[in-house]
Amino acid sequence: MKMKQKLIAGAIALSAMAGFSVPAAHAEVSAAIGAANMYYWRGLDLGAGDPQIWGDLIVSGSGFYGGVWAGSGDAAMGQEYDLYVGYGNAVGDFKFDISVWSYSYPKPSATAELVDGEIEYVSADPLSPGDLVEAVVMVGYGPIAFTYYENLEGADDYNYMTLAGTFGDFTVKYGVHEDDLSHVDLTYAYNDKLSFTVGKVVDDVDGSYNDEAKFVVGFALPIE
Repeated sequence: MKMKQKLIAGAIALSAMAGFSVPAAHAEVSAAIGAANMYYWRGLDLGAGDPQIWGDLIVSGSGFYGGVWAGSGDAAMGQEYDLYVGYGNAVGDFKFDISVWSYSYPKPSATAELVDGEIEYVSADPLSPGDLVEAVVMVGYGPIAFTYYENLEGADDYNYMTLAGTFGDFTVKYGVHEDDLSHVDLTYAYNDKLSFTVGKVVDDVDGSYNDEAKFVVGFALPIE
């Protein structure tokens, strides 16, 4: 996507966030808090082994939703909060969801960059709403779902995609970052609050990432 198109897309995304609303008569508000032994993100441990805590607040109605997610545990970028809006629905076994996310980091300590095949940490500027924006599209049928993530602002030409299947309490996911990294996750949902995940990088073109298996224990608690 050309830079002009990206700027236009980013502006549209921010306008959507600013103007999003759900009719009060149909709106539902939900919230949750949670924790995990690491910040596991798309096959990578962003916290370098440190645990993560997070919270989520969602307003939804008639298929539309919007909210804010906040979490700790990112070793390089520090505390994070994300704003998002979207719409999802299902017709029979077919389902879809379209959303836009803005990722913000008020006080980053550093950012990771790949330099000559090695990860280096350099000083980073704060990221405010609208600086790093991503569109997410999911389509699924029955237990299978394909999700595509496309950067709109802040990370030129980055994309990520997953193919996942949920069978009973187990979910298998294959994820691909652009063309240089892929991973496989196996998750067991003990119940709607406790889950266990084993993830492993299976294809690292540059050999720059930790490909050891990662074991994640996650806990989520709805706030009622």
